[in-house]
Amino acid sequence: MFYLSEGTEFFSTDKFERAQVMQRLFFEQYSHEPFIATSRFWCLTGKAEEYQEALKQKQAPGYGALRLMEQHLPNHAFFTGDRYTIADIGLFAYTHVAGEGGFDLTRFPAIQNWIDRVKSQPRYISLVQ
Repeated sequence: MFYLSEGTEFFSTDKFERAQVMQRLFFEQYSHEPFIATSRFWCLTGKAEEYQEALKQKQAPGYGALRLMEQHLPNHAFFTGDRYTIADIGLFAYTHVAGEGGFDLTRFPAIQNWIDRVKSQPRYISLVQ
């Protein structure tokens, strides 16, 4: 995403904002995706029973990542510079389908509002029916 967004409105030229975007993307890769995406994969592929103990272990850190996002969003429309960037695109990917991995998003109203803002962006295309 970094490479493809270079020179677009999705990745600022401001050095501090660029650093914030990268911070959010690293958060997604190391504190969010390993718990939420993996849980979703196991649930969607019928392996939830086989990985039941691992799914339980992923709940606390997955909810921890969602809580951090929830804390940021009441005061910000998006994750960096209050504008839609690749930080939002990266975090949206698994957050909006976290329920498919056993995470209850109704506990996170700011995240739900942010998901709606992302979906309302120009050129947004849903890949989930």
